[in-house]
Amino acid sequence: METPAGPARVHLQPIDGPRAALVLGHGAGGGVTARDLVAATAGAHAAGVSVALVEQPYRVAGRRSPAPAQQLDAAWVAVLARLGQRELVELPIVVGGRSSGARVACRTAGATGAVGVACLAFPLQPPRRAGAAPAASRLAELDAVAVPVLVVQGSNDRFGIPPAGERRTVIEVRGDHSLRSDLSAVTEAVQSWLAGLLKR
Repeated sequence: METPAGPARVHLQPIDGPRAALVLGHGAGGGVTARDLVAATAGAHAAGVSVALVEQPYRVAGRRSPAPAQQLDAAWVAVLARLGQRELVELPIVVGGRSSGARVACRTAGATGAVGVACLAFPLQPPRRAGAAPAASRLAELDAVAVPVLVVQGSNDRFGIPPAGERRTVIEVRGDHSLRSDLSAVTEAVQSWLAGLLKR
């Protein structure tokens, strides 16, 4: 799909008679085959939700270093607009992703008309580097989301664990930022949260 930042690639994982669609983005240096994204896809399918996995243009172009946030957000919004007009037309859309992809989904939730945001391993605060000042927290990106949010976070994530909130459900699972230690817990968390969200 064409975007202002170049072509993006979308991997559709549809089911018959979906109740909604979950659109997921990848982490900064990874791709859409990350194990926690696969686990989240299984949870969505179990909740009756189709899935679309989005590869950002910089990854499609073969680069590992992520594009600036403004380019990531613009590409994401363009992909969601296209999906909402065609492949996922008339379906409620939940957005999300792992790590960097979760940040993009949060920042653009209003612009994409999402009914919810599912964050896997949200990178709350980058680990402090030797001799450097502490990095700024990204909690404001989560707090700014006006729809229900799920955060699935490893209990030993070096980026920390966001607090739960009025609209934010935080589920800790065994493991670190990769979320690989307990993939079945990731699947269960996504399935349960989506089922509850769609009941509303």
